[in-house]
Amino acid sequence: MGGIDILLLIAYGISFICALLLMAALFLYFRKRFRARVVSLFMLAAFFFLGAYTVKMAVAFWIRFSKFTAGDAVLAALKSNAWAAAQVGTTLGLMILTYLMYTRRQDLFMIFPAVKEEVKQDVDA
Repeated sequence: MGGIDILLLIAYGISFICALLLMAALFLYFRKRFRARVVSLFMLAAFFFLGAYTVKMAVAFWIRFSKFTAGDAVLAALKSNAWAAAQVGTTLGLMILTYLMYTRRQDLFMIFPAVKEEVKQDVDA
């Protein structure tokens, strides 16, 4: 393993760990926001982008540092398909974020209606 491989291993590892930490923090944020029934579309798009980026970093790590799949066509195709799906997700996330930024709609919120519980009335009453 050369110097560039070690540098990439460190960079991919740090990127993956940071993305996972951000995903965990955003998950807690969204849990609180969904309970309040108001979610920022910009933050939702950022969460989608970060999720796709996290998958992309995991696939990049897998592609770059796998040794035993050089001759296996099935795993090579799986890597290629996983990379394509992660890239499409990342691109869609970037497109949504770009659209929201350039239309100055980063403050759009999605409001969920309250779930009303029906109160059962006694027939005898």
